[in-house]
Formats: sequence, structure tokens, C-alpha cells
Amino acid sequence: MPINLSLSIDVQSRGTLAVQLRNAFRTQIEEGALRPGTRVPSSRQLAADLGVSRSVVVEAYEQLCAEGYLVSHHGSGTSVAASARADVGSALTPDDHTPAPTVCDLRTGSPHDSAFPRQDWIRAVSAVVTSAGRRELDYAPPSGLPVVRHTLAGYLGRVRGVRTRPEHVMVTSGFAQGLALLCRVLRDRGHDTLAVEDPGHPGEWRFIAEAGLRPVGIPVDSDGIRVDALAASGARAVLVTPASQFPTGVTLTGRRRAQLVAWAQEVDGYVVEDDFDAALVAPAQRMPAVQSLAPDRVVYAGSASKVLTPALRLGWLATPADLTAPVERTRASWDIGCSGLEQLAFARLIDTGAFDRHLRRLGADVQKRRQAVRDFVAGHLPDVTLVGGDGGLQAYLLLPARHPEEALVRAARRRSVLVRGGRFYALRPDDRPPALVLGYAGVRGPELGRGLAGLAAAYRESAGRG
Repeated sequence: MPINLSLSIDVQSRGTLAVQLRNAFRTQIEEGALRPGTRVPSSRQLAADLGVSRSVVVEAYEQLCAEGYLVSHHGSGTSVAASARADVGSALTPDDHTPAPTVCDLRTGSPHDSAFPRQDWIRAVSAVVTSAGRRELDYAPPSGLPVVRHTLAGYLGRVRGVRTRPEHVMVTSGFAQGLALLCRVLRDRGHDTLAVEDPGHPGEWRFIAEAGLRPVGIPVDSDGIRVDALAASGARAVLVTPASQFPTGVTLTGRRRAQLVAWAQEVDGYVVEDDFDAALVAPAQRMPAVQSLAPDRVVYAGSASKVLTPALRLGWLATPADLTAPVERTRASWDIGCSGLEQLAFARLIDTGAFDRHLRRLGADVQKRRQAVRDFVAGHLPDVTLVGGDGGLQAYLLLPARHPEEALVRAARRRSVLVRGGRFYALRPDDRPPALVLGYAGVRGPELGRGLAGLAAAYRESAGRG
């Protein structure tokens, strides 16, 4: 029976047709236009309706099934999964939703809420509110309270080697706002592309595109982003995660860092350094920020999302001197600054040493979890390789060459374990080896053990079908 579906794609768009189609289905499902149980057209019919190759539709359907948006049953067609969510996530966190209690969510994200230092935060807020006067209770300057910018400049210099002055530091509403500001400024300066690591964060790519720049994928290897490929891309700005590349976990080597800075100087461009989880990298592996090598070419960005909680919406930029005024002017036209009380409470966490103590505890817990995953891979996932060093909030697992990535994701979901395949994080469609990205920081210890056990069973099942 033919099924009509209101769906369209743009054949002139820079995005691939399969990615466009996949994103269109996600939007329809997340916004409630396509409800759980709704039948969708066959791949042959939809390909004919849209005027595209059937392989485009097949690829999109297979990925949507792997992600849990669609289910396909032999003889009864394809429909929206009963468990498909109707919640709408943000552009940078498109799959942040609360799963059913019986589901073990091993997708990438922030540490479990139990890691948040509640008592330290309560004491900091209490002290700030108790001593707050008219100035503290007034609107904060768009770039942040001067005392907070001074604290951040000192802290970043002490722990990350960032070379900046308070007047070049801006407090933002998380990394999302900082990235949006930078995209606007770069566009105003004549940039039309922003190079990104591939694999990387799909939500950020959509965010960048919506901000008016075209994301250009640059491959990553065991030494980090390939600067030779970056130089050949024609881009003059790049977004990188050098401390612990997302999602592979590899650290950008010293040699590549020097090459990256040289590239930025040669093309008169900029490096945007997203240092989101450097504090969770093992101390022996941790390197100073790339910004310390070239403060005039590197924009340093950080946030509280991965080390405290995303709910605070606190981030910061340390900009080169020539970008400070353009970023400030753009920010002033958008809003009137972040919550002054939250800024002051965060600064107090830093000044009292409570933030350092929290990061040591959190870092130790993350390292323990990563070791548990390492032991699990060695003992239960034959022929699987854990990529990267001792850092990050997730593990990038390379599967055997012929192991079906999508089948493993589906087999895990049948056991109520949610994971993502490596291709979910790929910008460029290519023949990269199958992989699994396992987030281990967002669940409690016992739940992590249960999820790993389910994953081992799913691996055995999917390997038998490969």
C-alpha cells in the first residue's frame, strides 16, 4: 500500500542526500510529526517520490534503525520505533534525553549527576548571596564580571598554560554561545568555512552550518588532526579538541601542535581550541593548551558542562587581541550577559580550592572507569582495539574489519543498552573501519557493569551474523 509522507531534501545542498534524509526523519520524529508506530514508505517508494537513488534511502533507513528511530520487520515494512522520543534536544546535544529507567545509556555525554559537588556549590552560592551588594545584584557586563575574568585568567594560566589577560577573557553561556559568537565574527571577516575534526561532534556541525559557515571534515589519526589535510582544505579556521579528541580520545602530539600553529600563521587564520575535558586526562598524558604556543592565533574555549554540570551554562573564551573587540561587539548585540551570581559562585569555587579538589576526585573516578572499560575490552571483546590514551569521557573501540557496526548497535539496544556506532560521528562518508563509541561517565558504577555485560552479549550475537 503506497504511503504518503511530507518530506523533502535539497539536491543543491552541500550535505549528502543520505544525511539530509536522516536528519529530516529525526526532526519529524523528535518534533512529534511522526509518532511511534507510524508506517513510513518503502525505500523503493520514497526514492521514487524524492527522485533519488534507492541506495540513498536504504542508507538513511539503516542508520535510523541503528539509532533506534525506526524499526524494520520482514513482511510488515518499516515504522517509527515505539521507543522513539518526542523530546527536542539542543543543536549541540541532539540526543540528550532521559531514557527509561531500565535502559543503560552508554552514549556520549557528561558525567553522572552524582559527581556534581553539591555541598561545595551550595557553600559558594551562600557566601556570594550573603555578601552581595548592589553591584553584584545588578546586570553583569556582557563580557563577564571583571573579578571573574581576572580569576579565570589566573586559573587558566596556572592549570593549562593559557597566556591571556583578563580583558581578553569573556564569560559565555556555555561553549555553544562561544562557538556561535566566533562563527559570526569569522563570517564577518570573510570566512565561509570552518574546518572540523572527522570523526567529531555531529551536533556542532549542524550548529556551525546554521551559523552560516560550512563545516569541512578533516581526518584524524593516532596523532590527532591531520594538518596536511587541513592545509589542503582551503579553510582558514579550524575547531579542534587537542587534549582528548572527541570521540577517539587521541591527544594531539607536540609535533602536530607545532604544525597546526604554523598553518594558522601561514594562512592568516585561527585555531579554536575546545578544551572541554582536559582536566579529565591523566596527568602524565596532559599537555599545555595549544593556545600557549600562539595566543595571537588560537582562541581558547572551555566550559563547566563536562566538569561540573551542563545546567550552569557557564563557558569562557580567551581570544587573540585582534578578535576581542569584534567578539565583544557581537555579544553586546545579543544579550546582556550571564548570571552574575553564578559567575561569582564559580569564581569562589576556584579561589577556595574547591574546584581543584573536585577535579581531582572526578579525574580519579573517570580513570577508574576507563580502566574498567579497558579490562572489559581485553577480556570480553576479542579482536577489538581501544583507541586513544588515558582520557576523555568515552572510549572509541575499533571493531574487526568485517564486524557489522549497525548490527552491534541494534543487538545492544535489544538488551536495553544504548550505544552509538562510529559512523554516527563521521562527517564524510567513506570506508573507515567499523567502530563503537562507548560513553562510560554518565552512568553509576553498577549500571556501567550491567551495560558492559549486555554489550558483550550483543558483540557475540552480531559477530555471529557478520
